[in-house]
Amino acid sequence: MMQTLRAFLAKEFRQALRDPRMRMLLFVAPMIQLTIFGLAISTDIKNVDLWARIDTNDTVLRHIVERSVVNDWFIEVPVKTGDRPYAQLRSGRADAVLIPPPGGLTREMGRGDAQLQLLINATNVLEAQAVEQYIRAITMRVIEDDLHVKRPPFPIQFNTRVLYNPSLETSFFMVPGVMAMLLSITTIILTSMSITREKELGTFEMLVSAPVSASVVILGKTIPYFVLAMVQVPLILGVAVFGFGVPLRGSILEIFVASVAFAATTVAVGTAISTVANNQQQSTMAGFLFLFPAILLSGLMFPIENMPEIMKWASYIDPLMHYLALLRNIMLKGGDTSFVLTHSLYLVVMAIFAVIFAFRRFHTTLQ
Repeated sequence: MMQTLRAFLAKEFRQALRDPRMRMLLFVAPMIQLTIFGLAISTDIKNVDLWARIDTNDTVLRHIVERSVVNDWFIEVPVKTGDRPYAQLRSGRADAVLIPPPGGLTREMGRGDAQLQLLINATNVLEAQAVEQYIRAITMRVIEDDLHVKRPPFPIQFNTRVLYNPSLETSFFMVPGVMAMLLSITTIILTSMSITREKELGTFEMLVSAPVSASVVILGKTIPYFVLAMVQVPLILGVAVFGFGVPLRGSILEIFVASVAFAATTVAVGTAISTVANNQQQSTMAGFLFLFPAILLSGLMFPIENMPEIMKWASYIDPLMHYLALLRNIMLKGGDTSFVLTHSLYLVVMAIFAVIFAFRRFHTTLQ
């Protein structure tokens, strides 16, 4: 059996790596994708187009706009004769508009009853909320500095310490998620195409009629992609740590254990898909149908805590959620032993169920 399995593995490795494009897809593409995703995916709100018509003597509004622009949060939109505030938002030339009271904000503040209107384009809700907070904070700072008006002291003083990501870098939060997403894409899609490729080429009948057991066939089809996935892990991890500066506070051993459990799970899922699909097109579509909900439920884009209760429970059968939680815990927090073991155990259990389904489905296919 071992000799047959070794021959099977050698054949599968040759078939997977003989095409230069496949080698690029396996080893180069994930690093390029991680770099692109890491740079493009960001929750920071910057470069918001801000429009405001400022009178010559309105120094307070001028200082508000100047402080908004100086820190790259906002970009001042040039004001032209005849421009109307609502038209700026409607046309997309501005994302936020400041409308002072008649006579200017400075004069009305001297009278003690000034109202500054802020119009925000809320087609992007997260951006709209951030813009409102930015403008409020900047306005309070300008009032304190220009008019020397201090806010009343709050009865409770907060001593805040931001742990694990003190600089609030978005990449520290997003890059581990992108790592998990890329690894799952390559393992599930490539593995799901392994058996369906044989079906399309017409070699599946020869494969099943050969004097080898179903376990040898499945192991021969899955182990190469598991190995290739584990080769990808240090490459992607290197880009995350050295390219984006994401800290690695936990041990390499914990990363290895988590990656082994996750790769085994996704490869098993891909194998289960390949036993159901009849061709490579079906297996690719089924792989993406599995991946899209998995990415949405993983906590990569949206916090799991904000989801309905049924979605929270559904996330526990999502291997991507567990691996993402493991990566963030190990890389940012240093890795808690019980946490790592618990989520790794979830992945192992899911891998076992996927393998059992694949074996049963494969035997059904043979019959």
